[in-house]
Amino acid sequence: MNLIIDIGNTVTKLAVFQSDKMIIVQTVATTELVAEVEKLVENFPEIKQGLLSSVKIIDNLDLERLQKLLPITILEVSLEMPFKNDYDTPHTLGVDRLALMAAAVDQYPKSNVLVIDAGSCITYDFMDANQNYLGGAISPGLEMRYKSLEAFTSNLPLLQKTVPNQSIGSSTEASIHSGILYGILYEIEGTIKAYQNKYPDLTVILTGGDADFLCKQFKISIFAHSNFLLEGLNFLLEFNSN
Repeated sequence: MNLIIDIGNTVTKLAVFQSDKMIIVQTVATTELVAEVEKLVENFPEIKQGLLSSVKIIDNLDLERLQKLLPITILEVSLEMPFKNDYDTPHTLGVDRLALMAAAVDQYPKSNVLVIDAGSCITYDFMDANQNYLGGAISPGLEMRYKSLEAFTSNLPLLQKTVPNQSIGSSTEASIHSGILYGILYEIEGTIKAYQNKYPDLTVILTGGDADFLCKQFKISIFAHSNFLLEGLNFLLEFNSN
């Protein structure tokens, strides 16, 4: 069994895999990471190894405590990848984006795949059919857009994400909801169309914390896959173990 630890910008996820099958997944507070891992190792003594992916700096003490529980591999750009990385600045590439591309190679081999991760930021990552990672794009995520309107203006309020009744906002709050949601939808649809112009057989994956919220709004062919990142991390662990 494998333990996957994914420390993101806002949440930390733990997942236990038996081969390529996810047994359990849970969201925990990063401050409680070591204690929660201890519980999982106790409940699943078959866990033999783990992979830790973090977009933040990992506390050395926490890392030492984790590595006393089981062998932990830290996901870094230097780790062996199942694809060719053509990113111009590979050492600045987020490890979460590497994991998403590993999942694309594993689950959609010999395909042109665009993975859209709608989390704190919205990332776009493209893998061609020859398993070459070409890069993508980064833009502000849903919550970041709401917060930025409140933070950088004098009179606009901070709102919770809501699907507007119509695209034409008839109040300030409705206008904010419309501007943010439709702005993201048009951005994603426009990005997909640009890629499809060059790669007509494009497969599009939507994942991340806001994937379910956004996916209901699309009228185009798109696959929502909430655990794509975790599955990619498990595949990377298996790939490097073998």
